[in-house]
Amino acid sequence: MQRICVIGGSRYFGKLLVKRLQAAGHQVTVINRGSTPTPPGVEHLVVDRDDEAALIAALGSRTFDVVVDQVCYTPVQAAIACVAFDGRTRRYVMTSTIEVYDPATAGSPTVPHGTPVPEETVDPATWRARMDLPWHDAAYLEAHYAEGKRQAEAVFAQHPGFDYAAVRSAHVLGGGAQEFTGRLAHYIGHITQGTQILVHDGALPTVFIHYEELAGLLLWVATVTSVTGPVNACSDGPLDVHGLGALIATQVGRKAVYRSVAAGEPASPFSFDRHYAMSNARAKGLGFSFSHTADWLPGVVAEALDASDAPAT
Repeated sequence: MQRICVIGGSRYFGKLLVKRLQAAGHQVTVINRGSTPTPPGVEHLVVDRDDEAALIAALGSRTFDVVVDQVCYTPVQAAIACVAFDGRTRRYVMTSTIEVYDPATAGSPTVPHGTPVPEETVDPATWRARMDLPWHDAAYLEAHYAEGKRQAEAVFAQHPGFDYAAVRSAHVLGGGAQEFTGRLAHYIGHITQGTQILVHDGALPTVFIHYEELAGLLLWVATVTSVTGPVNACSDGPLDVHGLGALIATQVGRKAVYRSVAAGEPASPFSFDRHYAMSNARAKGLGFSFSHTADWLPGVVAEALDASDAPAT
């Protein structure tokens, strides 16, 4: 049994992670603002993780084997966590994102089209963290989501107080009504209604992961392996918007209608005019086994279709 602290963990794959940690026999503490109750037997600390003094006070004398941070979006939040958990944990795992590789924001070397992007393309050990930027401003944070994640990773990677790993998640799908991004629903709605889907001319493939598989990988990184640094999390089988649309169209029984837009123009979710589909070779080499997107995506689409037909609650 390990003592695991999960920051966030109130919805989607974070909620599933908490259940799986508990089922595996670990002692689990969840930290969040208290909007959602935790399962019976899980310790719940209600506190704003952005308030350093309050967080330290809430932690009291607690120590943990591992902290899993589901909701760290800025270097300021990371710096607060480093202070609060320094000396309280031996290992810190942050949930990050494929967006850290976006060449439109990362300024990193271009990876040739068709070459899966490896972790070293964005190295948090050498990335600069800027605490003076307006990370407290919601509009700024939304516009700089990828950079916020890169800089948060950098703070943890450069902190000597504990081992650190960043799970860089592909686009997460599954869970029906739980899937709160609305991206899959965007396609289902347009195809069902026969309306145009805006896609880039020559849209490039991206990578996906099922929410249950992501919870499984986070569990593995937190409790099984001692891997440090970034770890990409994606199923095998990159897919572009046309492939995604075709699968949905087959299940809906209607044809997908597309309208091309130029590179740089706004388009539908998962339409990309630049390449940054991740490689999952590092996690595989360390012993984690990924599914293939084709194995679970039809079920996810069926789940989403059922959710779209369900009455509002």
